[in-house]
Amino acid sequence: MSVPSPRALANFPWLHRLKRLWRAFALKLGHAPPFLVFDPAYREQLRGVPVDPLRGEKLLAFLSMERLIRREQVTRPLPAAMKNLLLAHDPAYLESLQQPETLTRILGLPVLPGQEEHILQLQRLMVGGTIQATRLVLAGAPLAVHLGGGFHHAFRDRGSGFCVFNDIAVAILRLRQKGFSGNVLVVDLDLHDGNGTRQIFAHDPTVFTLSVHNRHWGETKAQASLSIALGDEVEDLAYLQAVEEALEQVLQAFSPNLAIYVAGVDVAAGDPLGNWRITPEGVLRRDQLVLGRLRQDKVPVVMLLAGGYGDHAWRHTARTLAWYLTGDPMEPPSDELVALARLRQLPDLLGEEPEDDADWGLSEEDLFGVLPALPVERRFLGAFSPVRVELVLERMGLLQQIRAKGFACPTVSLELDHPLGHTLRIFGDPQRSELLLELRVARTSRAIPGFEVLAVEWLLLQNPRAAFTPDRPPLPGQQHPGLGLLAEVFALLVRLCEELALDGLYFRPSHYHLAALARRHATFLQPEHAALFSALAHLLAQVPLPEASRLVHEGKIINRATGERIQWEAFPMVLPVSQHLRQLVEGAHFQEKVATTLPTLQLAMAEGQP
Repeated sequence: MSVPSPRALANFPWLHRLKRLWRAFALKLGHAPPFLVFDPAYREQLRGVPVDPLRGEKLLAFLSMERLIRREQVTRPLPAAMKNLLLAHDPAYLESLQQPETLTRILGLPVLPGQEEHILQLQRLMVGGTIQATRLVLAGAPLAVHLGGGFHHAFRDRGSGFCVFNDIAVAILRLRQKGFSGNVLVVDLDLHDGNGTRQIFAHDPTVFTLSVHNRHWGETKAQASLSIALGDEVEDLAYLQAVEEALEQVLQAFSPNLAIYVAGVDVAAGDPLGNWRITPEGVLRRDQLVLGRLRQDKVPVVMLLAGGYGDHAWRHTARTLAWYLTGDPMEPPSDELVALARLRQLPDLLGEEPEDDADWGLSEEDLFGVLPALPVERRFLGAFSPVRVELVLERMGLLQQIRAKGFACPTVSLELDHPLGHTLRIFGDPQRSELLLELRVARTSRAIPGFEVLAVEWLLLQNPRAAFTPDRPPLPGQQHPGLGLLAEVFALLVRLCEELALDGLYFRPSHYHLAALARRHATFLQPEHAALFSALAHLLAQVPLPEASRLVHEGKIINRATGERIQWEAFPMVLPVSQHLRQLVEGAHFQEKVATTLPTLQLAMAEGQP
């Protein structure tokens, strides 16, 4: 009997539900421990940015080797949904992120074509981590530490300072949308000004932004805000006094129901991007001031790592978490011991395969990396980044309609290396176990001479949670009832054609019922096929569509003029976008041919059919 690996178990939706139930039970009993939010993907940081890619793993390894946390306290996030990103950021800005030059400006490093998606997915995952942390504390946890995040330099309409999305703003605005109306205090003690967060909430009196930093990064005016610039070469005494006085001043005037602590450790002496002289003891004392004061007022806290650069930044946060969990500060061990703990204890803590079971086989890149690189398609239809695709789906309301059908977390996936075209899939769950939409398309000039069209090679719309009924029996080829979003998908395809300056859509419906549904939006490419469909539609006008499709599929319709049975052959259809194609399939010449062909089609039911 084989035992499923932790990684295999993690793919089962019921296991995720069981973990959520455990957390809810612990929170309800009032025995809620602090939680940590982390994903192994965080180690995939952008090269050139002086961030330790193993910062979060080192913290987890240290806490695990000291037996300060259990597996149940570590939770992995989901990437932030596009609808949540739109709460804090302008659509035009999100669209601009598919351009490498936009990310180059934000990161201050050259971003090459093909790197955009990696950067965006990593930051979206970290935005999801901050969202997850807010869920946990509002459910009853006193503290949730997100081992990432703190992207406080991102504005509503632009990013800066390594920050593409403002995870703090997205998480708060998502809470508002979910009905949370309490006051939120953002305590930002990163070395650098929390300017983006302050600007997004400049006119919101329910979100107070406190930032103590070295220099202002722009306008500091806001309805509920306190910004303090201490200058350069700051030491412990001045810093701790400023933090304590500012926090007390804010709490005297503002009563938070939730606090987000941006606990950057780039204030520490020796930080590669810092210019202060705060000692390790000073950083610890700062965190004790903030967490202790908020705990005194019973304010739940989300703690974010934010800034902290170089290989030793994790050690400052490690001291703080050890103090919070034990009551006493604890000096982190050597890097060598932590490295061993990462290898020995993290796989189980994170539900991953042990290192011994890893696949050491050579990849295609290993084998052929020395050869000239083949072109790799990285954009949907050569033009749309994955983020832009999801943004279009969100703005058109397609994802919102899917959520309204009971799929709370639709997940978008792209496959760009299939020989027949690019594939867009939408799943009903993050585990991708419920396929709702599968669309394979390709740009081609071969389908219709003289025209470039978007050819739909495959389209599947289904609702795996629905059941067939006597009134809605299965149509030929159906495994599940339809999703009821065909019109929206056609609208999406037309939008793609318009943006790509294509003449229209081209597809071949495999069954009569698909042609009947598509006929509301499209027409046939050949007039004789249009005439045949018109004759069939007239004959079967009083027959329910499932039965009509079955009759055509089984060859139960004959042409009395010739005695031949009608065979459905996936006749090509088009939805014209350009005037040139519209004239070809809807003009007077086309209609004359349809009218001439119709009298030759004397359709009737085959013998034995009602």
